[in-house]
Amino acid sequence: MPLKNKIEELKKRKEEVLQGGGEQAVAKQVAMGKLTARERIIALLDEDSFNEYDMFVEHEARDFGMDGKTLHGDGVIIGTGSIYGAPVAVFAQDFTVAGGSLGFMHARKITKIMDYALRMRIPLIGINDSGGARIQEGVNSLAGYGEIFWRNTLSSGIIPQISVILGPCAGGAVYSPALTDFVFVVDKISKMFITGPEVIKSVLGEEISQEDLGGAKVHAMITGNAHFYSESEFECFEQIKKLITFIPWNNTRKARRFEPKDPKSVFNINEIVPGDSKQPYDVRNVIRAIVDDSDFFEIQEMWAGNIVIGFGRLNGETVGFVANQPMVMAGVLDVDSSDKAARFIRYCDAFNIPLCTLVDLPGYLPGIDQEHAGVIRHGAKLLYAYSEASVPKMTVILRKAYGGGYIAMSSRHLRADFVFAWPGAEIAVMGPEGAANIIFRKEITEAENPDEMRRKKVEEYKEKFANPYVAAAKGYIDTVIEPEETRKLLLHALEVSSTKVADRPFKKHGIPPF
Repeated sequence: MPLKNKIEELKKRKEEVLQGGGEQAVAKQVAMGKLTARERIIALLDEDSFNEYDMFVEHEARDFGMDGKTLHGDGVIIGTGSIYGAPVAVFAQDFTVAGGSLGFMHARKITKIMDYALRMRIPLIGINDSGGARIQEGVNSLAGYGEIFWRNTLSSGIIPQISVILGPCAGGAVYSPALTDFVFVVDKISKMFITGPEVIKSVLGEEISQEDLGGAKVHAMITGNAHFYSESEFECFEQIKKLITFIPWNNTRKARRFEPKDPKSVFNINEIVPGDSKQPYDVRNVIRAIVDDSDFFEIQEMWAGNIVIGFGRLNGETVGFVANQPMVMAGVLDVDSSDKAARFIRYCDAFNIPLCTLVDLPGYLPGIDQEHAGVIRHGAKLLYAYSEASVPKMTVILRKAYGGGYIAMSSRHLRADFVFAWPGAEIAVMGPEGAANIIFRKEITEAENPDEMRRKKVEEYKEKFANPYVAAAKGYIDTVIEPEETRKLLLHALEVSSTKVADRPFKKHGIPPF
């Protein structure tokens, strides 16, 4: 056959594959308000940067009517491209082809691009839109999931792994996104659950919709399984693109450096934090008053709001921020906020991203609900993460730092490299009111005016203990600073610690309180 004819045949084969599951299946996908797999890849990556592999792969199943049945690409598209010039590997399940179901060859395509991403040390982005395991292929489908999970674990901490849920992701399939670093969901499109509504109805007799069971808002607000929530697929892709600018390609590199910019003048750090320690404020505005161009990229914004995590830049370099949020539950630490912060800290540590911690909390949340939910074990995760982290660690105590919360929030005792405190900081075993009631109980109860005596004793306790100078006298904080000095000192701390070396005893790995 002449070469010209062979080229024509190639073009014809490509055209067939590009049609996915056919016009009817594509129309159904569009009717559900969803982009096709290829449209998603094109929207996400730099223009003309996508190179597809294994386009002509077909399934090998022979049972249950599968013999001779054509599934273009076996329901998944894999390849490489770039985002803002940064190379990435990507796979996108194609729901128009057999519902994006995962069979043996489908899984082999995914594991192939996962292996490529790990070998080349570039980020991996997985777009999930699948009806689950291909029942006709039996245990081969389950084996495929197992191979994916193993590679997720192997790649963890070496390359960034990003999961995008743009359709159903049910049963065993949900564990791959759960093993990755960041999960993106889109309202009314994303669905994640272990057990579907049909099974729940048959077993428990309860009627529940997919949206209520495992929709985007459920995972963004309740379970904490999602890190980013958006209203549309295009908004989701913009979030991914921005994330890529903040993180490095792999664990041997640092994130790309940008041109430094001063914070915007609208965020005046001297006016954000009230002098009254009982009055709330938005700690994100403190971060915006510190970071370059006041650009703060928050993560898990809708879950465990009593702690804030995310990325910003100082002098053009990416820094991970962890901050108590006084606007929500006074910024206390609890089960969810400890999990949220600990996981983020470990990510930053794995990928050479310095940590800045802003402290303002009354301690861990008391109560039987928290005790029974395992606040001891969950709270210990935060202690473990900070203690284990070897990247530069900078801490600023803005206001309250009481009890175990003071220790847990990257204190000098957990080997923070720099610890600063604002003049209004209160560092103590517990709040002045509670401490005064215990220490001066006799004087208060025997006083002619107990309320007045209590007020005096509270002020006495504040003067003696609830201030930064006691801790400064012990060397537990490096210095007391004016709020407007914060950015300057953090920039200096970042520069000084850029060559930090952390010596640790040899071990295979630690045993976190999972």
